[in-house]
Amino acid sequence: MEKSILENFLHDNLGELKSKGLFNVIDPLESANGPIIRISGLDLINLSSNNYLGLATDSRLKAAAIEAIDKFGVGAGAVRTINGTLKLHVQLEERISRFKHTEAAIVFQSGFNCNMGAISAVMDKNDAILSDELNHASIIDGCRLSRAAIIAYKHSDMTDLRLKAKEVKESGMYKKIMVITDGVFSMDGDIAKLPEIVDIAEEFDIITYVDDAHGSGVLGEGAGTVKHFGLSNKIDFQIGTLSKALGVIGGYVAGKKDLIEWLKVRSRPFLFSTALTPGDAAASIKAIEILSNSTELQKKLWDNGDYLKRGLKTLGFNIGASQTPITPCIIGDESLTQEFSKRLYKNGVYAKSITFPTVPKGTGRVRNMPTAAHTKEMLDKALSIYEQIGKEMNLI
Repeated sequence: MEKSILENFLHDNLGELKSKGLFNVIDPLESANGPIIRISGLDLINLSSNNYLGLATDSRLKAAAIEAIDKFGVGAGAVRTINGTLKLHVQLEERISRFKHTEAAIVFQSGFNCNMGAISAVMDKNDAILSDELNHASIIDGCRLSRAAIIAYKHSDMTDLRLKAKEVKESGMYKKIMVITDGVFSMDGDIAKLPEIVDIAEEFDIITYVDDAHGSGVLGEGAGTVKHFGLSNKIDFQIGTLSKALGVIGGYVAGKKDLIEWLKVRSRPFLFSTALTPGDAAASIKAIEILSNSTELQKKLWDNGDYLKRGLKTLGFNIGASQTPITPCIIGDESLTQEFSKRLYKNGVYAKSITFPTVPKGTGRVRNMPTAAHTKEMLDKALSIYEQIGKEMNLI
């Protein structure tokens, strides 16, 4: 029987991805996503999680979630604007606004939803967006959904940003202009040049938007990249996630009260998706409480990150120019990167290969993410395995 158009499309394109080393295999975990994970009966040192502070398995968060489920149930039961807003959601948003040093905050079901909903709620076809060329996929999709003109600027190149901001402003073609950047770039670990971005934005009357998914809980005593630079009163949109350093699920936008009120009536994911579950809301409140009262976990995270960086660099691996605990091990060739990751896995380290389209072609890497939950013994063992496989493959 002749294959359908869809079957031919899928067969040809899946085959092409596999032949180029771009096909991603998903490995289900048989354990919690902690510093050691179990996959297919093997215990592996986990260097691929975004559970930066180890809070995803923290007993205090689990207890808060269980208590909330007992009281409120497993689901919110409705969208926020009907009767899905629980007291927990209000408490969480108040906690976030204090944590991020803003007037108000709004919680979404995911960080991806934040970018899809917040950008398109404010920007439209009469506007322009200046976007860092390495911004996260959710930012790119949010920009596209807004129908605004999208002008990419070279990664963290402030000369290029200023030139394009000047051109867009002086063209007189757009009602509003926004500049969007990640706070911490998740694949390279570098930090956005927020002070310079703010200066350019003020010069040309541009709205500022920072997605701090990988900076919140990590920089600025936990409050993120914006706080790290002392710019809490200068950034219009602070976007964050509850699913990385905070260890739960969900996302949020923090900013001026009027902005948050507008998003509550115009942001489509907020209006048309069931609210965050009670257990997740309660666990997120507990996570923010922990981070607000102590920097112990952040210090452990940074200590482990510095330790792994030094070890990999000493071995001769290319770790890029990361400024955060995120530690890429850049191999380059996509197929070679996947083979390197597979061999690490067979020898006891889970460090996932990252290839196009997540990163540009020819920059395949294994992304290492030490967490506050790793011990030095775990990291030493991982480094020993890196050395073994690196030498076997003539990478070092």
